[in-house]
Amino acid sequence: MRGSGVQMLQQYFPILLFCAVGLAVGVGPMLLAWLVSPNKPDAQKLSPYECGFEAFEDARMKFDVRYYLIAILFIIFDLETAFLLPWGVALRDLGSSGLITMAVFLVELVIGFVYLWKKGALEWE
Repeated sequence: MRGSGVQMLQQYFPILLFCAVGLAVGVGPMLLAWLVSPNKPDAQKLSPYECGFEAFEDARMKFDVRYYLIAILFIIFDLETAFLLPWGVALRDLGSSGLITMAVFLVELVIGFVYLWKKGALEWE
């Protein structure tokens, strides 16, 4: 009975070691920086640095919805075109059914793109 517990510990030891090393790599540099660096921010460090001047509006200002719409459409079409590479690599193995399936997929993609184009979703004014 005692041997099975030791054997189980030997099986899980690599996982425990992996977790310990990951924790040490993730937390160790933060602790080292906290211990070594001085915590005395001056006015220069606390000043805005992104655009070089003080913000003149609230940081929680509203963004135009079209910005998010274009971002989402880019992600959708980008991911859909990412399916083309594996399909092209495996086309010989897929045969005619794979060709027909991808043709239907591309027709749906083009129909969606034309629909968005006609609706004006891709225009930025």
